Amino acid sequence: MTFNPPLERVTLLRRYKRFLADVRRADGSEITVHCPNTGSMKNCVLPGVPQQALISDSGNPKRKYRHTLEAVQVAHGHWAGVNTGRTNALVEEAIRAGLIPELSPETGVEREIKYGDSRFDLALGTRAEPQTYIEVKNVTLGPGPDDEDDGIIAFPDSVTERGQKHLQTLMQVVTEGRRAVLFFCVQHTGALVARPADEIDARYGELLREARSKGVEVLAWRARVSPDCIELEQALPLQL
Repeated sequence: MTFNPPLERVTLLRRYKRFLADVRRADGSEITVHCPNTGSMKNCVLPGVPQQALISDSGNPKRKYRHTLEAVQVAHGHWAGVNTGRTNALVEEAIRAGLIPELSPETGVEREIKYGDSRFDLALGTRAEPQTYIEVKNVTLGPGPDDEDDGIIAFPDSVTERGQKHLQTLMQVVTEGRRAVLFFCVQHTGALVARPADEIDARYGELLREARSKGVEVLAWRARVSPDCIELEQALPLQL
């Protein structure tokens, strides 16, 4: 995913009301931008600490908040991509480019595929007959400023009943004889390993391990984050 022009470097001042953030531009002016992230953004936004950040410009003057928060510089100098609206596109782009060995694009790649009363982010095959259902998660929970920079990045950053339901549905897919994949899109440049955040949502961790034991495939890839582009670059081991 290439940005032309490149993302604008700013200073993040605060995030509030979940979907808003105030930033300071290079000329000293301050603006409010849209923050498209429903999570807690734990260890991404550091309270009381001005952080370097990247924003995009929609180019649409009719939007109430024309700019969007894309990434923030987190502890230990790493960058985290916080625009969860980009996540599915990042993974789809990598699949279509043949980057993910386990996920071939040859039979087709579809977005937003219904399954019962659920909807999966991606699927391989045709829309009428999906062969592989893929649920994608944006992963950014890394070490805080006072923690060791150990490269272990976790999901989720807050309790996620929705995420728990997704795991249960993925297990149902396998029960019915189809292929199911959980894909951790780790938008954290310091990532070396991905794991469930049991200390935040123990039930999610339990379901993740159960799902894997029942045949749900779990993949994790680290993204490179820069003003010029965000793209998946390397598979990561899982710590389960």
